[in-house]
Amino acid sequence: MDKPYLLFLGDARDDLAAKGSRGVLDWRPEDCLGQIRLDSCKADLGIADMTIAEAATGGARTMIVGVANAGGFIPEDWVETIVGALDAGMDVAAGMHSRLADIEPIAEAARRNGRQLFDVRHPTRDFAVGKGTKRSGKRLLAVGTDCSCGKMYTTLAIEREMKSQGRNADFRATGQSGIFIAGDGIAVDAVVADFISGAIEWLTPDNDDDHWDIIEGQGSLFHASFAGVSLGLLHGAQPDALVLCHEPTRSHMRGLPDRPLPGFAE
Repeated sequence: MDKPYLLFLGDARDDLAAKGSRGVLDWRPEDCLGQIRLDSCKADLGIADMTIAEAATGGARTMIVGVANAGGFIPEDWVETIVGALDAGMDVAAGMHSRLADIEPIAEAARRNGRQLFDVRHPTRDFAVGKGTKRSGKRLLAVGTDCSCGKMYTTLAIEREMKSQGRNADFRATGQSGIFIAGDGIAVDAVVADFISGAIEWLTPDNDDDHWDIIEGQGSLFHASFAGVSLGLLHGAQPDALVLCHEPTRSHMRGLPDRPLPGFAE
């Protein structure tokens, strides 16, 4: 994806819903030109608010749809802004379950303007089922007591610190935000369930004995909505180390108001 980026926050209901944009800003600030928000947006990254025209004049090359919602769909009221970015000469990247390319006004605008659409949540290759065969090298996996509790940030910070010490380590993105930051990876929650562990085996193949794959975790084994992805990740990673992420200020699991946040004992 060409830089710099315009970060689209849409109608994010809170800062956490804009975590995709926040992650890109925090880890690649030099690549971020500004943000664009709809009137109902409750999130704010603290950078310049821009119109499409202002961003285009400022040199934005790609608009990143860095906002999450339940179901991962692209609402109708986002389409005008996305089409506007394409008409202004930008590419558009998104990490939604809905594909940009499947929405005709967006696809037509991309064709009309000769621009690219990046649907990073959708794998572009097939994966085998997991084999469970022991691989050379070391692997660390971030796990959590809930979703959206810092697993990506934790693994990025671990990779950065290990590299600063001269150690052989690479961050392995397993979600759309991580892919925006790292430039590659697999959005594992878009992989057919039977192939999740195999996809992670492909992402973290045999390596040097001193090499660490620092694997971004997803969801939580305790979260009724996302535990299937978490379990597939665990089997595929065959981790040598686990790092537990926990958000102690929450009264319940995100999106599940009747489910108390599990404690460390659980």
